Amino acid sequence: MNKTFQKIRNATPAQAIVAYYFVAIAISFLLLRLPNVHKPGVKLSFIDTLFTAVSAVSVTGLTVVNVSETYSVYGLIVILFILQLGGIGIMSIGTFFWLIIGKRIGLRERQLIMVDHNQFNMSGVVMLIRNIITILLVIEAIGALILTLYFTQYYDSFSEALLHGIFSSVSATTNGGFDITGQSMAPYFNDYFVQIMNMLLIILGAIGFPVLIELKEFLSNKNKRFRFSLFTKITTSTFGLLLAVGTLGIFLLEAANSLKGMNWHEKLFASMFHSVSSRSGGMTTFDITTFNDATSVFLSALMFIGASPSSVGGGIRTTTFAIAILFLINFARGKNTIQIFKREIQLIDVFRSFAVIILAIFMVLVATMALLITEPQATLVEIIFEITSAFGTCGMSLGLTADLSTVGKVIIMILMFIGRVGLISFLFTIGGKTDPTNFHYPKERVIIG
Repeated sequence: MNKTFQKIRNATPAQAIVAYYFVAIAISFLLLRLPNVHKPGVKLSFIDTLFTAVSAVSVTGLTVVNVSETYSVYGLIVILFILQLGGIGIMSIGTFFWLIIGKRIGLRERQLIMVDHNQFNMSGVVMLIRNIITILLVIEAIGALILTLYFTQYYDSFSEALLHGIFSSVSATTNGGFDITGQSMAPYFNDYFVQIMNMLLIILGAIGFPVLIELKEFLSNKNKRFRFSLFTKITTSTFGLLLAVGTLGIFLLEAANSLKGMNWHEKLFASMFHSVSSRSGGMTTFDITTFNDATSVFLSALMFIGASPSSVGGGIRTTTFAIAILFLINFARGKNTIQIFKREIQLIDVFRSFAVIILAIFMVLVATMALLITEPQATLVEIIFEITSAFGTCGMSLGLTADLSTVGKVIIMILMFIGRVGLISFLFTIGGKTDPTNFHYPKERVIIG
């Protein structure tokens, strides 16, 4: 074990982060194999336990078993712990414990925090971790308190309402997608209060920690000249636009299909909830297998984009999508720079965005071809939906997860893992140590298109 951690310390920051997530999965796997984790008479295979561990660490929510029928209360507590580990982040949790025991946060640890949370410099990273943990725990605690008190009308005992309140709050805030109702959010289809609470918690978890920290500073800052960063402006505007487009798209595509016969408010909330949930929440209020293929592909695109950077969600991330669209718009207008909110985006961020998109498309394409071979019983739409759900760490499924072959489960686990650690970290892990160019050749134009 000491040799393993020594190798991790000698690795690049990106490689070390990936290695630490592997360690987190191994620990989670062992926790889920402890006695009394499962209900009496329930036995889970090695691959199914590993699948649950990867899904929980990556806060995805795809499961090959019914959580409520498989795990005991003790097991559900273990899953909650793993969701916190995956949602807050490995380095955030590690830094939190280092601060508690008074350990000095050195240069190496600060580098790892930078990579884990996509930061550009090391100054203020420890304060960043404190803010992240404080904000996330406060959100979860408030959500758990409100939902617990509300759930007393649904459940016979306060302890049962407490369990459902805490689990629902943590699962929604971390965008974990796990549920203990056995039917996701379907029991609350007509309960708009529960739906609104879960939508708010999902959004707060997926919008990005830097956005929440800036919002906290804005609310507590008496200086009226407080200026939000370009990251926050792009993230919130893109996030809001995607939610609106998602709601409208689902509403129009399903108005004559699964939403037919519903009242206008039922249609609105069904469309809005699944638009929010596709950000990486993974919860559903009714059977989404009734969606037509066009809606399933539309949701796949939303899950592919995913949540914001430095959040609990996966996917290519909202800023990546926004920069790519802005580049295309500006390029079509003959401009060679991207200007927005009176700021100019650096060229390196455009390169990174297209690198992420190209790698993500290639990865989804390869995974699709692989699952078409290993899962002959599934349709192409079901496979694409499953793959984008795993990569976007969303957790929605058209029913394919439980029927996956062993090879299929491994492929989905790899996608969930990459979705959690982030494509930039994954790409740098493959690339190894950075090798900056110290010289340049003469430049020459190449015919494009």
